[in-house]
Amino acid sequence: MTKKLLFAFTILLVVAFVAMAADITGKWVAEQPGRNGGPARQITFDLKADGATLTGTMTGGHGWWRPSRWRRWPSRWRWRRSAAREISDGKVDGNNISFTVKVEFNGNTMVSKYEGTLSGDELKLKVNREGRNGATTSELTAKRSTT
Repeated sequence: MTKKLLFAFTILLVVAFVAMAADITGKWVAEQPGRNGGPARQITFDLKADGATLTGTMTGGHGWWRPSRWRRWPSRWRWRRSAAREISDGKVDGNNISFTVKVEFNGNTMVSKYEGTLSGDELKLKVNREGRNGATTSELTAKRSTT
């Protein structure tokens, strides 16, 4: 009888831990400092966890706003928003997540690797990128969006 009770308690404890695991699914918004002291850029992550697999999109960041073409005067640029980028290699392990975002531009591919930790409604991300000048690392803090 004691073994059965201990077994049932252990199963309930495991189920409770799984239920208490943070849910990454949703919309997350972060601010990234602009280049050379420019205005901050907003990054939006739309994430969906399915077990240990993470999928979703990222919109914003570098290249979010860009001129679509020159008008007659340089001060009158027409701006457009770039499309959402799919994340790949997404993984969820408890409160830890990781994923990759690939951007193609003029025949070049830029790969950014994101690793983060979820704590309540705050997602702390470390971003690793390979670029022309070597690898760079930056940090972002995203907040869960209510909209």
